[in-house]
Amino acid sequence: MKERITGQRFLAVTLLNVLITVVEIIGGLISGSLALLSDAFHNMGDSFSIILGYFAQQIGGRPETRKSTYGYRRSEILSALTNSLLLVIIAIFLIGKAIQRLSHPQHINGTIMMVVAIVGLVANFLSAALLHSGSHDNLNVKATYLHVLSDALSSVAVIIGGIILIFVNVPWLDPLLTIAVAIYIAYESLPIINQTIRILMQSSPDLDYEAIAKDLTSIDGVDAVHHVHAWMIDEHHIIFSAHLNCEDKPLSQIEQIYSQVEKLLREKYGICHITLQAECSRGKGEELFNTVADEREMINDHHINK
Repeated sequence: MKERITGQRFLAVTLLNVLITVVEIIGGLISGSLALLSDAFHNMGDSFSIILGYFAQQIGGRPETRKSTYGYRRSEILSALTNSLLLVIIAIFLIGKAIQRLSHPQHINGTIMMVVAIVGLVANFLSAALLHSGSHDNLNVKATYLHVLSDALSSVAVIIGGIILIFVNVPWLDPLLTIAVAIYIAYESLPIINQTIRILMQSSPDLDYEAIAKDLTSIDGVDAVHHVHAWMIDEHHIIFSAHLNCEDKPLSQIEQIYSQVEKLLREKYGICHITLQAECSRGKGEELFNTVADEREMINDHHINK
Protein backbone atom coordinates (compact mmCIF):
# COMPACT_ATOMS: atom_id res chain seq x y z
CA MET A 1 0.00 0.00 0.00
CA LYS A 2 1.29 3.47 -0.87
CA GLU A 3 2.58 5.30 2.19
CA ARG A 4 1.73 8.99 2.41
CA ILE A 5 4.25 11.44 3.85
CA THR A 6 2.79 13.60 6.63
CA GLY A 7 2.62 17.38 6.51
CA GLN A 8 4.98 17.57 9.49
CA ARG A 9 7.68 15.73 7.53
CA PHE A 10 7.23 17.95 4.49
CA LEU A 11 7.44 21.03 6.74
CA ALA A 12 10.59 19.75 8.44
CA VAL A 13 12.27 19.04 5.10
CA THR A 14 11.25 22.48 3.78
CA LEU A 15 12.71 24.25 6.83
CA LEU A 16 15.94 22.25 6.53
CA ASN A 17 16.25 23.24 2.87
CA VAL A 18 15.65 26.91 3.63
CA LEU A 19 18.35 26.72 6.31
CA ILE A 20 20.80 25.08 3.89
CA THR A 21 20.03 27.69 1.22
CA VAL A 22 20.79 30.64 3.53
CA VAL A 23 23.99 29.05 4.90
CA GLU A 24 25.29 28.12 1.42
CA ILE A 25 24.55 31.53 -0.11
CA ILE A 26 26.51 33.23 2.68
CA GLY A 27 29.28 30.62 2.50
CA GLY A 28 29.43 30.77 -1.30
CA LEU A 29 29.74 34.57 -1.36
CA ILE A 30 32.46 34.57 1.31
CA SER A 31 34.46 31.66 -0.15
CA GLY A 32 33.89 32.54 -3.82
CA SER A 33 32.72 28.97 -4.55
CA LEU A 34 30.40 28.56 -7.53
CA ALA A 35 29.70 24.99 -6.41
CA LEU A 36 28.30 26.27 -3.09
CA LEU A 37 26.23 29.01 -4.74
CA SER A 38 24.87 26.57 -7.33
CA ASP A 39 24.00 24.15 -4.54
CA ALA A 40 22.23 27.00 -2.73
CA PHE A 41 20.05 27.71 -5.77
CA HIS A 42 19.46 23.98 -6.07
CA ASN A 43 18.23 23.89 -2.48
CA MET A 44 16.03 26.91 -3.11
CA GLY A 45 14.43 24.97 -5.95
CA ASP A 46 14.08 22.01 -3.61
CA SER A 47 12.06 24.08 -1.16
CA PHE A 48 9.61 24.94 -3.94
CA SER A 49 9.51 21.30 -5.04
CA ILE A 50 8.82 20.02 -1.53
CA ILE A 51 5.95 22.49 -1.05
CA LEU A 52 4.56 21.57 -4.47
CA GLY A 53 4.89 17.88 -3.66
CA TYR A 54 3.03 18.28 -0.39
CA PHE A 55 0.06 20.10 -1.92
CA ALA A 56 -0.03 17.61 -4.81
CA GLN A 57 -0.20 14.75 -2.31
CA GLN A 58 -3.07 16.44 -0.46
CA ILE A 59 -4.99 17.03 -3.69
CA GLY A 60 -4.24 13.51 -4.92
CA GLY A 61 -5.77 12.01 -1.78
CA ARG A 62 -9.18 13.52 -2.45
CA PRO A 63 -11.98 11.06 -3.30
CA GLU A 64 -13.68 10.76 -6.68
CA THR A 65 -16.40 13.29 -7.42
CA ARG A 66 -19.07 13.83 -10.06
CA LYS A 67 -16.73 16.24 -11.88
CA SER A 68 -13.64 14.04 -11.47
CA THR A 69 -14.77 10.43 -11.58
CA TYR A 70 -11.19 9.06 -11.47
CA GLY A 71 -10.20 11.30 -8.57
CA TYR A 72 -7.26 13.69 -8.45
CA ARG A 73 -4.32 11.26 -8.46
CA ARG A 74 -2.86 12.84 -11.60
CA SER A 75 -1.94 15.92 -9.51
CA GLU A 76 0.95 13.94 -8.03
CA ILE A 77 2.09 12.89 -11.51
CA LEU A 78 2.04 16.53 -12.63
CA SER A 79 4.02 17.48 -9.53
CA ALA A 80 6.61 14.76 -10.20
CA LEU A 81 6.96 15.96 -13.81
CA THR A 82 7.30 19.61 -12.74
CA ASN A 83 9.91 18.76 -10.10
CA SER A 84 11.96 16.64 -12.49
CA LEU A 85 11.85 19.26 -15.26
CA LEU A 86 12.93 21.86 -12.71
CA LEU A 87 15.93 19.69 -11.84
CA VAL A 88 16.95 19.49 -15.51
CA ILE A 89 16.57 23.26 -15.94
CA ILE A 90 18.70 23.84 -12.82
CA ALA A 91 21.32 21.40 -14.15
CA ILE A 92 21.52 23.22 -17.50
CA PHE A 93 21.83 26.58 -15.71
CA LEU A 94 24.63 25.27 -13.46
CA ILE A 95 26.55 23.83 -16.42
CA GLY A 96 26.36 27.21 -18.18
CA LYS A 97 27.65 29.06 -15.12
CA ALA A 98 30.41 26.51 -14.58
CA ILE A 99 31.62 26.85 -18.18
CA GLN A 100 31.79 30.62 -17.69
CA ARG A 101 33.78 30.12 -14.49
CA LEU A 102 36.21 27.79 -16.28
CA SER A 103 37.01 30.68 -18.65
CA HIS A 104 37.57 33.06 -15.69
CA PRO A 105 38.79 30.99 -12.72
CA GLN A 106 39.15 32.63 -9.32
CA HIS A 107 40.62 31.78 -5.93
CA ILE A 108 38.38 29.68 -3.66
CA ASN A 109 38.55 29.50 0.16
CA GLY A 110 38.58 25.73 0.58
CA THR A 111 38.06 25.74 4.35
CA ILE A 112 34.82 27.75 4.28
CA MET A 113 33.67 25.78 1.27
CA MET A 114 34.22 22.46 3.10
CA VAL A 115 32.62 23.50 6.42
CA VAL A 116 29.48 24.90 4.77
CA ALA A 117 29.18 21.80 2.58
CA ILE A 118 29.35 19.56 5.67
CA VAL A 119 26.44 21.48 7.22
CA GLY A 120 24.50 21.03 3.97
CA LEU A 121 25.31 17.33 3.84
CA VAL A 122 24.02 16.69 7.36
CA ALA A 123 20.80 18.62 6.70
CA ASN A 124 20.25 16.82 3.38
CA PHE A 125 20.71 13.41 4.98
CA LEU A 126 18.12 14.35 7.62
CA SER A 127 15.72 15.41 4.85
CA ALA A 128 16.34 12.20 2.90
CA ALA A 129 15.64 10.12 6.01
CA LEU A 130 12.30 11.90 6.47
CA LEU A 131 11.25 11.21 2.86
CA HIS A 132 12.79 7.76 2.39
CA SER A 133 9.79 5.66 3.47
CA GLY A 134 7.47 7.16 0.85
CA SER A 135 9.95 7.31 -2.04
CA HIS A 136 9.68 3.68 -3.16
CA ASP A 137 6.13 3.64 -4.52
CA ASN A 138 5.20 7.27 -5.15
CA LEU A 139 6.60 9.20 -8.13
CA ASN A 140 5.78 12.53 -6.52
CA VAL A 141 7.68 11.77 -3.30
CA LYS A 142 10.41 10.02 -5.30
CA ALA A 143 11.00 13.20 -7.35
CA THR A 144 11.22 15.26 -4.14
CA TYR A 145 13.45 12.63 -2.55
CA LEU A 146 15.68 12.76 -5.63
CA HIS A 147 16.03 16.52 -5.20
CA VAL A 148 17.31 15.99 -1.65
CA LEU A 149 19.63 13.12 -2.58
CA SER A 150 21.15 15.09 -5.45
CA ASP A 151 21.83 17.90 -2.99
CA ALA A 152 23.53 15.44 -0.64
CA LEU A 153 25.67 14.19 -3.52
CA SER A 154 26.65 17.71 -4.51
CA SER A 155 27.55 18.43 -0.87
CA VAL A 156 29.88 15.40 -0.87
CA ALA A 157 31.50 16.67 -4.08
CA VAL A 158 31.91 20.15 -2.60
CA ILE A 159 33.45 18.70 0.58
CA ILE A 160 35.99 16.73 -1.45
CA GLY A 161 36.72 19.81 -3.54
CA GLY A 162 37.12 21.93 -0.42
CA ILE A 163 39.62 19.50 1.10
CA ILE A 164 41.68 19.50 -2.11
CA LEU A 165 41.58 23.31 -2.37
CA ILE A 166 42.85 23.67 1.21
CA PHE A 167 46.14 22.06 0.17
CA VAL A 168 46.32 22.74 -3.59
CA ASN A 169 45.24 25.81 -5.56
CA VAL A 170 43.24 24.26 -8.42
CA PRO A 171 40.86 27.03 -9.62
CA TRP A 172 39.22 24.81 -12.28
CA LEU A 173 38.18 22.16 -9.73
CA ASP A 174 35.17 24.09 -8.37
CA PRO A 175 33.41 24.58 -11.75
CA LEU A 176 34.35 21.04 -12.79
CA LEU A 177 32.60 19.64 -9.70
CA THR A 178 29.57 21.79 -10.53
CA ILE A 179 29.37 20.33 -14.05
CA ALA A 180 29.73 16.74 -12.77
CA VAL A 181 26.95 17.15 -10.19
CA ALA A 182 24.67 18.90 -12.72
CA ILE A 183 25.07 16.05 -15.22
CA TYR A 184 24.22 13.52 -12.50
CA ILE A 185 21.11 15.51 -11.48
CA ALA A 186 19.83 15.59 -15.06
CA TYR A 187 20.63 11.90 -15.60
CA GLU A 188 18.64 10.84 -12.52
CA SER A 189 15.68 13.06 -13.48
CA LEU A 190 15.16 11.77 -17.02
CA PRO A 191 13.59 8.38 -16.07
CA ILE A 192 10.96 10.14 -13.91
CA ILE A 193 10.20 12.58 -16.74
CA ASN A 194 9.82 9.67 -19.15
CA GLN A 195 7.52 7.72 -16.82
CA THR A 196 5.30 10.70 -15.94
CA ILE A 197 4.91 11.68 -19.60
CA ARG A 198 3.96 8.09 -20.49
CA ILE A 199 1.27 8.15 -17.79
CA LEU A 200 -0.07 11.55 -18.86
CA MET A 201 -0.14 10.39 -22.51
CA GLN A 202 -2.13 7.33 -21.39
CA SER A 203 0.47 4.93 -22.78
CA SER A 204 -0.22 1.26 -22.16
CA PRO A 205 1.09 -0.12 -18.85
CA ASP A 206 3.65 -2.91 -18.92
CA LEU A 207 1.32 -5.93 -19.01
CA ASP A 208 1.51 -9.27 -20.83
CA TYR A 209 -1.56 -8.75 -23.01
CA GLU A 210 -1.24 -12.05 -24.85
CA ALA A 211 -1.20 -13.85 -21.50
CA ILE A 212 -4.24 -11.85 -20.39
CA ALA A 213 -6.14 -12.87 -23.53
CA LYS A 214 -5.15 -16.49 -22.99
CA ASP A 215 -6.26 -16.41 -19.35
CA LEU A 216 -9.60 -14.77 -20.20
CA THR A 217 -10.44 -17.23 -22.97
CA SER A 218 -9.69 -20.09 -20.59
CA ILE A 219 -12.69 -18.96 -18.51
CA ASP A 220 -15.75 -21.05 -19.32
CA GLY A 221 -18.11 -19.06 -21.55
CA VAL A 222 -15.49 -16.64 -22.99
CA ASP A 223 -14.70 -17.43 -26.64
CA ALA A 224 -12.52 -14.46 -27.60
CA VAL A 225 -11.21 -11.06 -26.45
CA HIS A 226 -10.81 -7.93 -28.56
CA HIS A 227 -10.91 -4.12 -28.45
CA VAL A 228 -8.59 -3.98 -25.42
CA HIS A 229 -7.62 -0.63 -23.89
CA ALA A 230 -5.36 -0.09 -20.88
CA TRP A 231 -3.87 3.03 -19.32
CA MET A 232 -2.76 4.35 -15.93
CA ILE A 233 -4.14 7.07 -13.66
CA ASP A 234 -0.86 7.08 -11.71
CA GLU A 235 1.98 4.61 -11.22
CA HIS A 236 -0.27 2.26 -9.18
CA HIS A 237 -3.77 2.40 -10.68
CA ILE A 238 -4.34 0.60 -14.00
CA ILE A 239 -7.56 1.06 -15.98
CA PHE A 240 -8.60 -1.78 -18.31
CA SER A 241 -11.46 -2.27 -20.75
CA ALA A 242 -12.20 -5.08 -23.22
CA HIS A 243 -14.92 -6.66 -25.35
CA LEU A 244 -15.61 -10.33 -24.66
CA ASN A 245 -17.20 -12.71 -27.15
CA CYS A 246 -19.39 -14.93 -25.00
CA GLU A 247 -21.92 -17.66 -25.56
CA ASP A 248 -25.52 -16.51 -25.91
CA LYS A 249 -26.57 -16.64 -22.27
CA PRO A 250 -28.93 -14.76 -19.95
CA LEU A 251 -27.51 -11.58 -18.39
CA SER A 252 -27.44 -13.22 -14.97
CA GLN A 253 -24.97 -15.82 -16.28
CA ILE A 254 -22.91 -13.18 -18.10
CA GLU A 255 -22.52 -11.35 -14.79
CA GLN A 256 -20.99 -14.51 -13.32
CA ILE A 257 -18.45 -14.50 -16.15
CA TYR A 258 -17.73 -10.81 -15.45
CA SER A 259 -17.03 -11.66 -11.80
CA GLN A 260 -14.52 -14.34 -12.79
CA VAL A 261 -12.81 -12.03 -15.28
CA GLU A 262 -12.59 -9.16 -12.79
CA LYS A 263 -11.20 -11.40 -10.06
CA LEU A 264 -8.53 -12.74 -12.41
CA LEU A 265 -7.48 -9.29 -13.63
CA ARG A 266 -7.35 -7.82 -10.12
CA GLU A 267 -5.51 -10.66 -8.41
CA LYS A 268 -3.09 -11.74 -11.14
CA TYR A 269 -2.41 -8.50 -12.99
CA GLY A 270 -3.06 -5.82 -10.35
CA ILE A 271 -5.70 -3.99 -12.41
CA CYS A 272 -7.92 -1.81 -10.23
CA HIS A 273 -10.67 -0.55 -12.57
CA ILE A 274 -12.22 -2.91 -15.15
CA THR A 275 -14.88 -2.27 -17.80
CA LEU A 276 -16.19 -5.20 -19.85
CA GLN A 277 -18.59 -5.47 -22.78
CA ALA A 278 -20.07 -8.85 -23.69
CA GLU A 279 -20.89 -9.66 -27.32
CA CYS A 280 -21.92 -12.82 -29.16
CA SER A 281 -20.41 -12.65 -32.63
CA ARG A 282 -19.83 -8.91 -33.09
CA GLY A 283 -16.09 -8.22 -33.38
CA LYS A 284 -15.16 -11.88 -33.18
CA GLY A 285 -11.89 -12.53 -34.97
CA GLU A 286 -10.66 -8.95 -34.57
CA GLU A 287 -7.21 -8.19 -33.21
CA LEU A 288 -6.65 -7.76 -29.50
CA PHE A 289 -6.02 -4.04 -29.99
CA ASN A 290 -8.41 -2.22 -32.28
CA THR A 291 -6.42 0.86 -33.33
CA VAL A 292 -7.83 4.08 -34.80
CA ALA A 293 -6.48 3.04 -38.21
CA ASP A 294 -8.34 -0.28 -37.93
CA GLU A 295 -11.54 1.52 -36.96
CA ARG A 296 -11.27 3.88 -39.94
CA GLU A 297 -10.71 0.92 -42.25
CA MET A 298 -13.82 -0.80 -40.85
CA ILE A 299 -15.90 2.35 -41.40
CA ASN A 300 -14.64 2.71 -44.98
CA ASP A 301 -15.39 -0.97 -45.71
CA HIS A 302 -18.88 -0.47 -44.28
CA HIS A 303 -19.54 2.50 -46.60
CA ILE A 304 -18.19 0.60 -49.63
CA ASN A 305 -20.39 -2.42 -48.89
CA LYS A 306 -23.40 -0.16 -48.60
